[in-house]
Amino acid sequence: MFLRYSHFGFKRVFRQTGGGISNRAREGAGRKGLDQYQRVIIAMALTRNPSLVICDESTTALEAQRACHITPSPMETARRGYTEVRGRRRRRKRVLMSDSTSNSMTAAELADRVPDIVIITGLSGSGRTQAMHVFEDMGYFCIDNLPPRLILQLAELVGINAGIGRHLAVTCDLRSQGLFDELLDAIQELRAHEMSCKIVFLEASDEVLIRRYSENRRRHPLAMAGETTADAIQRERVQLASVRDRADMIIDTSRMRTTALRTRLRHAFSELTDQQLMEVQVFSFGFKHGMPVEADLMIDVRFLPNPFYDPEMRTMTGLDEKVARFVLDNPKTKEFLDAWFRLLDAVMPGYVAEGKPQLSIAIGCTGGQHRSVAIAEATARYLERQQYHVTISHRDLPRANRTATGEAH
Repeated sequence: MFLRYSHFGFKRVFRQTGGGISNRAREGAGRKGLDQYQRVIIAMALTRNPSLVICDESTTALEAQRACHITPSPMETARRGYTEVRGRRRRRKRVLMSDSTSNSMTAAELADRVPDIVIITGLSGSGRTQAMHVFEDMGYFCIDNLPPRLILQLAELVGINAGIGRHLAVTCDLRSQGLFDELLDAIQELRAHEMSCKIVFLEASDEVLIRRYSENRRRHPLAMAGETTADAIQRERVQLASVRDRADMIIDTSRMRTTALRTRLRHAFSELTDQQLMEVQVFSFGFKHGMPVEADLMIDVRFLPNPFYDPEMRTMTGLDEKVARFVLDNPKTKEFLDAWFRLLDAVMPGYVAEGKPQLSIAIGCTGGQHRSVAIAEATARYLERQQYHVTISHRDLPRANRTATGEAH
């Protein structure tokens, strides 16, 4: 098991460590301060005996003395057999590695894999905008066309040096005068402040760039009066040669589809798998309130037995245990869920392979109160067990029938 904890990502950690932990952590959230809450999360994660835990944690949350309000014995037991390595950054990064993983992955490799800041540059028309969209989908704080001299100030404003944990991606081009000198100065400043940085350089052949500008009917942004697109491209290529030599990654997008570019950047700069990067939104709805237009997948569960006709459950919802058991324990429902989950197992990997950043699954019954709610909850739990990033909502539950009369839901 691989588990990475950060301030902005602990909800995802809950999903990856199991529903029981998620529920118990949420129950204690209102009674504990933020630092105590973080220690509870880390302690409970360690008790599951993961092979590797990386904690972007600036407090001493892993110290047993500071976490005495947590049961000490599980905390101490979980720490046994792990090697603690302190990162070299100002943001103290703790890496706990079991003996089975310490030989294959060093702390330096883990720290360098995903830098604090990614600078995207390269030829105009080579795909910088598409690359920026990929980093946005990965949760980076993104700024387009930022002068390099402002990168450090932006990084401090975002809070990278304070241990918040969010990464930064910026694009820079020749419209910033003295790009190469400014980039070198910016990188040196970032390193002086113990922030890691990598440069991604995008390029393409002259023929492909000329075709792209022709298809988009756009003028090259650096073209001078009377200058052809080919001349502008060649001049830009010469001026960016020194930046290209300094780049950490060079990507030729001449024959690369957007999905291939997304895959390569995700593999290089994401701490999560493609499966975890796709956000799956599961929601219930009632057909009588209108069909959702945003759904990628939609299933109609009005054929299942309806709790509405039981007077005791009429005013309840699918979130109530009695209603959920009535729906889910029915043999017809079990048969349906078996087929439904097999369908999801067949189609979900395809959506992941396509690089789809978001998938909406809508589950509907008559009123969106009983059956669809219970099935949506069951679907979300199943996808979470498959390590997908899932959010669950119930569109029409606020309209639920709370009286003993009304039409079937």
